[in-house]
Amino acid sequence: MADDHERFMARALEISLRGAGRTSPNPMVGCVLVRFGEIIAEGWHDQLGGLHAEQMAVAEAESRGVDVAGSTAYVTLEPCHHHGRTPPCTETLLWAGIKDIVIAHADPNPMVRGGGLSYLMASGATVTEGPGRLTAQLHMAEFLHWCTTRRPLVTVKLAVDCTGSVDDRSIPSSRFTSEESLDLVHVLRGSVDAVVVGVETVLRDDPRLTVRRGIEQRMRQPLRIVIDPVRRTNDAAAIYEGLNPSLRIVTVPTLVDSVIEEARSRQDAKGNIDLAGLLEMLGDRDVHHILVEGGPETIRRFMIADLIDRSVIVESPLKHADPVAAGELISSLKRRHESTESFDVGDDRWTINQRIPILAPTAIVP
Repeated sequence: MADDHERFMARALEISLRGAGRTSPNPMVGCVLVRFGEIIAEGWHDQLGGLHAEQMAVAEAESRGVDVAGSTAYVTLEPCHHHGRTPPCTETLLWAGIKDIVIAHADPNPMVRGGGLSYLMASGATVTEGPGRLTAQLHMAEFLHWCTTRRPLVTVKLAVDCTGSVDDRSIPSSRFTSEESLDLVHVLRGSVDAVVVGVETVLRDDPRLTVRRGIEQRMRQPLRIVIDPVRRTNDAAAIYEGLNPSLRIVTVPTLVDSVIEEARSRQDAKGNIDLAGLLEMLGDRDVHHILVEGGPETIRRFMIADLIDRSVIVESPLKHADPVAAGELISSLKRRHESTESFDVGDDRWTINQRIPILAPTAIVP
């Protein structure tokens, strides 16, 4: 039975990833319904406001005329028992006659936090916890982090040449990593709620910070944030492309109109932004995951404040003629995290370091 639990939960965890980049601030969740050792229906949370995984699985079975009563539900997260954008999943399962539920991970969200399991058991259901728990933690790291800290998880991304240089001062700003890396960077960007850069990056690179490369139709565009305490960003900067003028508030301290004064009050005597305060402000607005794309000084400030949860270092085989060295920063990032995973993307080497052990770079699965 234990092997069956692991096998069916592994499938639920696998299909949960189909919602990557579209469910936040909800987590990615998968569900499979099993009868007599066979999967009879599958569901996943596909997008914010859409059906939850349990609801999709039941609806999918009904559409084929399959009776799910008496089946076992394998769900990667504790079913909700509150009315939000959709009805409670606990009631969906019980209404469908499903009273054997296996979950990978309890839901720490204060709106749930054991309430779903308690309701199910009080209604006569049998609940089993634990299969796939570690993988579920990895898949839902951003959501779980926000539930426990009320701050977004912070991932930093840094591209360097073979010597650890982040830029070549001998030429105009240009990308030096592979096309394959660029594709994966856009997948990573599409999996987060906000992208953060410093004003020097805007002035040097004039980035758009948007999701492109053909995946923009299936992944949400992240909030664009520039740490720019004295407002050096030009109104014609590419980061403003496509933004409604009334929403042209992606720079700090003017993150959003309602918090201009609050952000200003969080600057120190040198005009630097209180990054922990910034994360609190973002967390209050249901931002669960931010990607800090540089430059080195911005990343260094996040590191000094001990706010980095995951770092992604992309190393190119190319060599800059007039390098901007960042080797010490890279070494510091690697030393400060407990787990490392490396893999090749095109001609580049990607290294992911983070606070907890990792099985795979799930945050950037295409």
